[in-house]
Order: sequence, then structure tokens, then C-alpha cells
Amino acid sequence: MTDKLRLGVNIDHVATVRNARGGDNPDPVRAALMAQEAGADGITAHLREDRRHIRDADMAGLKAALRVPLNFEMAATPEMQRIALDTRPHAVCLVPEKREERTTEGGLEVARQAGVLGEFIAPLRAAGARVSLFIAADRDQVEAAHRIGAPVVELHAGAYADAWAEGRWDDRDRELKRLTEAAAYGHGLGLEIHVGHGLTYDSVGPIAALREVRELNIGHFIIGEAIFRGLPDAIAEMRRCMDAARVGGA
Repeated sequence: MTDKLRLGVNIDHVATVRNARGGDNPDPVRAALMAQEAGADGITAHLREDRRHIRDADMAGLKAALRVPLNFEMAATPEMQRIALDTRPHAVCLVPEKREERTTEGGLEVARQAGVLGEFIAPLRAAGARVSLFIAADRDQVEAAHRIGAPVVELHAGAYADAWAEGRWDDRDRELKRLTEAAAYGHGLGLEIHVGHGLTYDSVGPIAALREVRELNIGHFIIGEAIFRGLPDAIAEMRRCMDAARVGGA
């Protein structure tokens, strides 16, 4: 397999800034096109049920404008399934969603909902979407994702990223071990392994060094850095950190 580690840039929080004032600026589609030109391998956007950032028109605009793959993050609801089937993005990533949360707080519960989720993803796969399940770095969840036919899992790195940011080094190492073991187990089952949530320039290295991981999806940190250094440079620096870790982990 190729050793290239892909970077998906999540542009949700460009829409968060736009929606704070209403109107059309800043435009998340423009941000996605800039990210594409800066070397992003894909664009991720989460159309939440409450439409707190990305809107339906954004998804249509992204699909029409992008040359790189569009990864449509969504809850496993009939409404979102219908929109995804109409939009036909390259990829669909199912995530858990609660209206009161500020961001996605945990992984999808696949093991206890295997039957329902298996039926839900079937028409998406039939339409040609690469289906991914956003899950905790847990062996049972990885196995359940494989059992229902999801070709990709994205491991939730939030606990690892939080421990790093707060200087809880024992917790960081424990969470890195969980991610490492889950990635290896999933890869052994034939799953494509992605990782996302909360990664920064400082914390991305150990994850990028994991050979089983094929893609990282990073948004909030990159968009925040773009305020200070511009979006192309923020993406270029994340790519530099990823590539340096990949080479160093060879």
C-alpha cells in the first residue's frame, strides 16, 4: 500500500464564524477551495441536524466546486441519509450527535446498534460512497464496524488530544496506546484507518507516525491558526508536521 498520509481539512468553523453574524461571509466553499489549492487531500464538512455551522447549500456548493474528495460528516438519521444520497459525496462519515454538545464528544456506538447501522449504511455504499464510522479506539467497536460492512473507521482522538493539551502525560500515553492498538487491530481486519478530533501541530506527530493510519481529519485547530498565519500556511505547517513524523516513524 502507498505510505502517503492524507490530510482532510474540516471547514465547519469557517461557517461558525459566518453564522455568528449571518449573511454569507466568510464563505466555507471559498475556504475549501483555498485548502484544496494549499494541498489538502480532501475536505470534511459536518451537516448537523441543527445546522449550527454548515448549511445544506454549503454541501451542494462544496460538491459542485471541489476537485478533491468531499467527506460528508452526518448523524445516522433518515434526513441526512436522503441528503447524502442526493449530494453523492465521495465519502460519508457517520458520527454521534447531541444538540447540547459543543463538538462531537465521543464515538458512535456501533456494537450495540450493529443491525440498525448495517441497514443504514447499505444504500450509501450502494450509491458509491466510502462509508466511515467515527468510533472510540475500542476493539469491540472496531470489530462491530467491520462486521456490518463499513470499509473505514475514524478513531476519535479527543481524549489523547485533551491529555496532551493539559499536560497529563500518563493519560496521553495511555490514550496513544489505545489508538495504536485499535489502528493495528482494524488494519488487520482489512479496514482503512483514519484518525481525527483535536489534533494540533504538537500532538499530531505520534498519530501520523502510525503506519496503519491512512488519513487524518483536522479542522478546528487549522481554522484557528489560519486567523494568525493564513489558511495556506496553516495547512502547509500541518502537512510538514505530518510528513516529518511519517518519515521519522519509518
